[in-house]
Amino acid sequence: MPTIIADDGVRLEYTHTGDPAGRPVVLLAGFKASAASWRYQVEPVAQDGYAVFSVDLRGHGNADHPKSGVTMERRGQDVAQVLEALELTDVLLVGGSMGGNTIWSYLTQFGADRIAGIVIVDQTPKMLNTADWPHGYYGYDESNIDTYFAEGIPATGHGTPIWKRGRRLLRLLKAMKGVDHHLSRGELALLNEHAKADWRPVIEGTDVPVLFVAGAESEHWPASHAAASAGLAPIGSSTVIPNDGHAANIEQPEAFNQILLEFAASF
Repeated sequence: MPTIIADDGVRLEYTHTGDPAGRPVVLLAGFKASAASWRYQVEPVAQDGYAVFSVDLRGHGNADHPKSGVTMERRGQDVAQVLEALELTDVLLVGGSMGGNTIWSYLTQFGADRIAGIVIVDQTPKMLNTADWPHGYYGYDESNIDTYFAEGIPATGHGTPIWKRGRRLLRLLKAMKGVDHHLSRGELALLNEHAKADWRPVIEGTDVPVLFVAGAESEHWPASHAAASAGLAPIGSSTVIPNDGHAANIEQPEAFNQILLEFAASF
């Protein structure tokens, strides 16, 4: 895979597929996932005339895995390093799970001058449930804000049990092959920071089209987060994919790809 060396010496990686002259579509994976998690999107999107970049930020895939110092701020800076190194503009940024909120970190620091549109895949902008935001992580609220993610990602009892997903499970296994599910202290620190963040003000100030995609059977939060988030954005829209879990682009790739390409063609 081609590499980019970040300004602090950390090695990032990416793949490039499709028409070099096409609009860039940059794919950012979720927590612990690699660029391979977009395996069901790369070829279909490239075949539609786009230049597709699947990115491994630090801590992902074959990129460097620092033991500490990976924060949401640094992740946003890594995105900037990639876009600048590859001289990408008019970009459609697509982020799954934590990759989605990484986009808001990037916009907070660098603005949207390089960005044409954004797709957020099953990620609420505020994981903490409060009176004004009941669309957060199941069971996570002010009573357990410092302990809920202390040891990992809690099971919620929501969504279709993994062993009942059939072909959806096979796709997940292929796309997530090789992922180490052990969480280091640095990764737990990142997870806790991510869980406590509130990116709603960034969404309210974003002046490019944003699409929020939810899996109807997400294990982590109610699908209502998509419409609620779209309501915050000046140019926002949302959709919910039936029979789909948190890894919405993996479990139902045909439905997701159609939604993604229709959105990409709309601006």
